[in-house]
Amino acid sequence: MLAHAATALAQLLTFTRPADQALSAYFRGYRGLGQQDRAFIAETVFAVLRRKRSLEVAAGSAAPRDLVIAALVRVFGLSGRTLEQDAALVARVKVASGRSLPEAVQADLPDWLWERLGAAYGAQEAGAIAQGLLAPAPLDLRVNLARISRKDALARLGLEAVPAPYSPAGIRLKGKPQIHRHALYLDGSVEVQDEGSQLLAYLLAPRRGEMVADFCAGAGGKTLAISMLMHGTGRIYAMDVSQKRLRELAPRATRAGISNVHPIVLEGEGDVRAKKLVGKLDRVLVDAPCSGFGTLRRNPDLKWRHGAAAVGELAAKQARILNATAKLLKPGGRLVYATCSILPEENEAVADGFAAGHPEFKALSCAELLAVQRIALDAGERLRLWPHRHGTDGFFAAAYERR
Repeated sequence: MLAHAATALAQLLTFTRPADQALSAYFRGYRGLGQQDRAFIAETVFAVLRRKRSLEVAAGSAAPRDLVIAALVRVFGLSGRTLEQDAALVARVKVASGRSLPEAVQADLPDWLWERLGAAYGAQEAGAIAQGLLAPAPLDLRVNLARISRKDALARLGLEAVPAPYSPAGIRLKGKPQIHRHALYLDGSVEVQDEGSQLLAYLLAPRRGEMVADFCAGAGGKTLAISMLMHGTGRIYAMDVSQKRLRELAPRATRAGISNVHPIVLEGEGDVRAKKLVGKLDRVLVDAPCSGFGTLRRNPDLKWRHGAAAVGELAAKQARILNATAKLLKPGGRLVYATCSILPEENEAVADGFAAGHPEFKALSCAELLAVQRIALDAGERLRLWPHRHGTDGFFAAAYERR
């Protein structure tokens, strides 16, 4: 399996496509690999992607096989006896464990990203953020409360699981069971969704019978959560520029028994079909395209695939999308801007720019909005979620009401 892990890693390190897609393509080429073998390969290559900088220093090499061995020794604690034929490399990796490393290497981040985190939050907090992003993410579920209570779902799962600490619909599983084969998943009673993502739907707090838009819907995880809170009533426009991503929504909605979702493939933020809804919507969620650095626990390749220039381009795009979607809301309507980024350029800066340019919107306190939903999370005026503090992906959200 070591050879398979090294070969798969070599393909992932080209960074020509997302790591999960590249790994899936690799497995399709080796259908004879069993479930345990696939798990070993996946866990090993993702460990390398998370800690690539420090592993390269420890191994004294960037060769895929050397990085795999370094990960097996440093991350998984395999003994030199298990890797006897690579004894010299194992010894080198073990010696490197006591070596003092530059801060960015310890954080396993590109220099530019480490510097931006340090400038924004200070070196100590930046280090805590980086360490939180190095741990694998837990598997969170959202219970479809329109079908089953969380208490009943926990009882019927038959798995090691606990209620998520914040989301009223959240469940956190221990380990990574094959949830996609579970009866509760197959009948739409549960969906896989990070707890932080679930909380965005509660911030939006849609009511029965309202007209709502999930403007950057993707595969529709938040769309389904919004529909659950609306008890299947009203109308939800799931909008995205990617037809491929939106196609994933239809079978998920069918499984959940949802019929109030209307997908719209957009040409861009100024799409004529979106313009027809100007001034008509009660709620709009803009989970904007972003760097995704808040999801590095799941997508560690992003920190090596995105450069500093991409952040500025994304921030400009986020501002354009937010300005366009604001027009869709009727007076009294609620707008929620969110990203899964950890960078102020994509978060506070965009929110501040929007507030300055749109006096017809007043800012709402995210803490107060969640308190109304009986969610005990003192988030302040703007929601900030962190892996090292909340156990969720990194999320930012700001909420507004049209005057």
